[in-house]
Amino acid sequence: MPELIWPGKYDKHSRRPAPLRVALPVQTVETVNESVQDRQRSLFFSDPDSTDWRNRLIWGDNKYVLPALLEDFGASIDLVYIDPPFATGQDFSLTTAIPDSGQDFLKQPSLIEQKAYRDTWGHGIDSYVAMLSDRLSFIRELLTDTGTLYLHLGKNVSSAARLICDEIFGPDNFVNEITWKRSHAHGDTGQGAKHFGRVTESVLVYAKTSDYFWTPQYADYTEAVLDRDYKYVDEETGERYRLTPVDGPGGAAKGNPFYEFLGVKGHWRYSQETMQQLYDQGEIMLSSTGKSLSRKRYLRDAKGTPVTDLWDDVNRISPTSSERVNYATQKPLALLERIIATSSPENGLVADFFCGSGTTLVAAEQLGRRWIGCDLGRFAVHTARKRLLGISEVKPFVVQNLGKYERQLWQAAEFGESATARTAAYRSFILGLYHATPVSGYAWLHGLKSGRMVHVGTVDAPVTNGDVKQIVAEFRKAVGTGKDAPSTKGVDLLGWDFAFELNEVARQDAEKAGIDLRLVRIPREVLEKRAVEQGDIRFFELAALSVGLKQSARKATLTLEDFVIPLDDVPADVQKAVTHWSQWIDYWAVDWDNKDDTFHNEWQAYRTRKSMDLSLTTTHEYAAPGDYTVVVKVIDILGNDTTKTLPVKVAGRGA
Repeated sequence: MPELIWPGKYDKHSRRPAPLRVALPVQTVETVNESVQDRQRSLFFSDPDSTDWRNRLIWGDNKYVLPALLEDFGASIDLVYIDPPFATGQDFSLTTAIPDSGQDFLKQPSLIEQKAYRDTWGHGIDSYVAMLSDRLSFIRELLTDTGTLYLHLGKNVSSAARLICDEIFGPDNFVNEITWKRSHAHGDTGQGAKHFGRVTESVLVYAKTSDYFWTPQYADYTEAVLDRDYKYVDEETGERYRLTPVDGPGGAAKGNPFYEFLGVKGHWRYSQETMQQLYDQGEIMLSSTGKSLSRKRYLRDAKGTPVTDLWDDVNRISPTSSERVNYATQKPLALLERIIATSSPENGLVADFFCGSGTTLVAAEQLGRRWIGCDLGRFAVHTARKRLLGISEVKPFVVQNLGKYERQLWQAAEFGESATARTAAYRSFILGLYHATPVSGYAWLHGLKSGRMVHVGTVDAPVTNGDVKQIVAEFRKAVGTGKDAPSTKGVDLLGWDFAFELNEVARQDAEKAGIDLRLVRIPREVLEKRAVEQGDIRFFELAALSVGLKQSARKATLTLEDFVIPLDDVPADVQKAVTHWSQWIDYWAVDWDNKDDTFHNEWQAYRTRKSMDLSLTTTHEYAAPGDYTVVVKVIDILGNDTTKTLPVKVAGRGA
């Protein structure tokens, strides 16, 4: 069997290095559409067949997500569909509307997405096949013995991918290469073009074993087929039908019975009793010459034309399609519905580890399958969440990531195992990226930039209000005390995650102490060596959200009153198009009774292509008196989230 070789496939000892296999814990950051009773149960479900199953939408690099799923989902997934980047340059782009402006803007890939794209295509086909080989190795382990892989590809990589799949799954487990005609001839066939119009993509189908699940699919008959094969019409019912032979080919040699029926003698394919039943049902017809018999086959009983490996009946997403979410690589629902119906059982588990806008997940949800979706892009995950919420009676699902566990792995790999040395090296690294100078002699203040002190948050815990109190106390002692003292009353607080209430409460506490506090998110890009080497690291200040609260008896009403986002990363034309703060908001959700745990999405409002309107007010009535904590989450049109916490005290009746 031919083998595909690429740089790095074998080490100097001719051994094949295994892909990174670190089982990082996946953590739940949001639950969606879950009842209060179900909320009390565990958010992590190790049994894929458990009735407590929750579908999963995971934000993270599948390089880490795939091995993280192996312990719980090894040999448990019935169908995997993936649509890796095609090297088109548009794989992570998204057109986003600016509400109430009539304008769109192209949301460019985030730095982490650009880095992933460079890793995939930085060395051309060599880096692509290396990436694909590692992913497919894990996917095979995740599939059940009756499971199937559908690998969606551009023609530029299909031949190489076929060799990789043969190596990992075995050539005997090749099922099909589907050719999807995605469009009609277009611009690449104009004057001067030296190739035929490129209008198709490939989908490779491989099974894990020869005993794979399969349900044949049928397409509707074309008008030409109907006119040719179902050309007769029943005079009484108006139904179309065709005529099929009832004579037994091969005669007595094939064991076909011989008898006379309606005056015609011969060998028949049915017994005389069955022939009589069909005649009584009006399905046996005598020819006009009285010399032959036929059976009526009604169109209503036909399944359709068996689907072949040429799919030219599934249209691409057109600019006016109701499905369209302006995601560059979005695939039509009909494509995924056919795949899922063919290769997964009812309530089977379907996964897509490059899920993009979430088409696979939506199709799986609508067809009664369980699902796991994963994508590297924050906005892709947000887009998929909105599409899922648009499904009537969508089943509960969770939004997850690798969070601190991925950062802990990175910190240990980059800065060593010694806790003290590792922490110091990590802080120095982050300060260098932030262009701050390290300072010594403090516990909570780690650097100095433009006269402002800088605190670097740890990789494994969110920054809390308690941290801020310690920083403020130490800052007071630092003023005017040596060469590392601040020259302004300002502190930049760098963190990976921030406690829900921090943005408002911490600023207020700092202001009381006369300190200008800036909360700055450490971007995930710092984990990526190539992004660091190429200077692709930018830090952004958190947005500020103002929410009004009114209470009447047990009823609480929330109103979004203001939303201010830092404009460093916003194109100038987008800034000009926004004339009211609410235009920045794409989605907001409320957890009416947060227990200082995962954000529980109990209500949400969001914009869609069909309706750009967004309600800024919502009301909730509590069933019992008590002290409650409300958390509001806002996601802006750039895909970033901001939270706000409010206390609610509900008095008893007559209080």
